[in-house]
This record gives sequence, structure tokens and C-alpha cells, in this order.
Amino acid sequence: MQQIINFLIKYKNTLLFLFLFLLSVIFTIQSHSYHKSKFISSANFFTGGIYSWVNDVDMYFNLREYNERLVDENKTLRENLAALTEVELDSVFTDTTSYNDPYQFITAKVIANRYSKRDNFLLVNKGKADSVATDYGVITSRGIVGIVDETSQNYARVISILNTNSAINVKLKKSDHFGTLTWNGKDPNRVQVEEIPRLAPVKKGDTIHTDGRSLIFPKGIPVGIIEDFHLKSNQNYYEIDVRLFNDMTNVGYVYLIKNNNQEEIKNLDSNE
Repeated sequence: MQQIINFLIKYKNTLLFLFLFLLSVIFTIQSHSYHKSKFISSANFFTGGIYSWVNDVDMYFNLREYNERLVDENKTLRENLAALTEVELDSVFTDTTSYNDPYQFITAKVIANRYSKRDNFLLVNKGKADSVATDYGVITSRGIVGIVDETSQNYARVISILNTNSAINVKLKKSDHFGTLTWNGKDPNRVQVEEIPRLAPVKKGDTIHTDGRSLIFPKGIPVGIIEDFHLKSNQNYYEIDVRLFNDMTNVGYVYLIKNNNQEEIKNLDSNE
């Protein structure tokens, strides 16, 4: 303790100068919008770089698992392709020059993932420089992950489906009854579906998909399997517990989905 006191006495002038200098920098940043924006931009770049470095190390030790996921995804794609008849293939790809898919996919790597709070986010290593914008859907080969809500030059923040503010349109796979996917903030492996009417044929083990009614996700993106359900107090709508296909505590690579027709549809909808 005496050594610490002696050190403080010896370098009191230097320490006082550093303290006042730091204080002046803080006041300058807070009182000038230009300096503040530059500081925030630098901080985002710095933290993004740290997240990238830490994630690269984590990715190295999980390469086998990610390779297994890719193998599973390729297997699923081949099975889906084999399920199409020759007639269906001809009808879809008769004229490839005129075939126009409204959805565009961008691959990205998750460099930060929070799932232990009530309102969770992910950070991915693609941003404005990669033509990523807000309201892009985010999925993996196993299912839905979230929606982009903020972008910087090289990174994007994603509202996770494990966020109490998240609300996504979904449907029963076996019927056209649709509802809203939410999260109650409890189990990261389970989400809830609300507003499915009591007339819907709900069964345990049935699959939940995206319904294609939103401008963000195409129809048929898997979400999870129904584990439990009950009628809400008004007895008109079900509240359904769904076990996710995705392990939201272990998300490595994702696909960002751009709806090329989104602005056109928004403009028509706003003209009402």
C-alpha cells in the first residue's frame, strides 16, 4: 500500500494531466456531433475487429461441426431436387434467361451472438459495402434466425428470434392457417406461435414454416416442431410452443435474404 501511495505522490502531476486530458476529450466528443460520430464509428470498427478475431478462433475449433451441417444441407437439397418430377423441372427451368427469382441470398458469418437475455441480437460480418440493408431476413440451412435491423459499412446487427420484440408471420405446414412467431424470453430452444385460430388442425409434432405473407422471408423456411399447445383464455386462438430446428446458441454461418420486389410492394401498399 505504501508503494502505491509513493507512486501516486511521485507521478501526481503526470496523472493529473492524463485525467484532465481524458476529461477534455470526453467533453469534446459529447458536445460536438462530428467528433461524436467519428468516435462511435471508430469504436464500432474496433469492437467489430475484436469480435471477428475471437470468432475466427472459435470457428477453427468448430470446423468439423460446420462441415457436417454443409453435408446435411447438400443432402436435403439433393433430396428436394430428386423429389421433383421431370415435368416439374421442365416447367420451372424451360427458359432460364427469363426466370426471375425475387429473392437474393448473401452468405455471412456470425461474429457475435447473444441468447441469454430477453432481447437478443447477433452481429454478422457483412454490411453496406456488401449491399446489405435493414429488413433482410436471416436464416441458416436449418431454419430461421432473425431480421437485420441496423447496418454499418462492414457489419450488420440482426434482431434474433430470441427477442421479445420480434414478431414474424408463420403458418402450419399442413394447412394455410397462419399466426405470429414470438418469444416469451425463457427457453432459447423454444419459441411461441400466437393467433392460430381454434379451427386449425393443430397437432404435436407438426412443423411450423414461414408463410410468405411478409416482405422479408419467402414461404416455406422451416422454424420448428410443435411441442405443446393450448387455447388462450378467450378460447378463440391457440398459444403454441415450438421447438426450434436451429440451435440458436450455436449459429456459425447464415444467409441474408433480400426481397428484390420489396420496395415495389411497399409503394403499392402505401398508395391505399
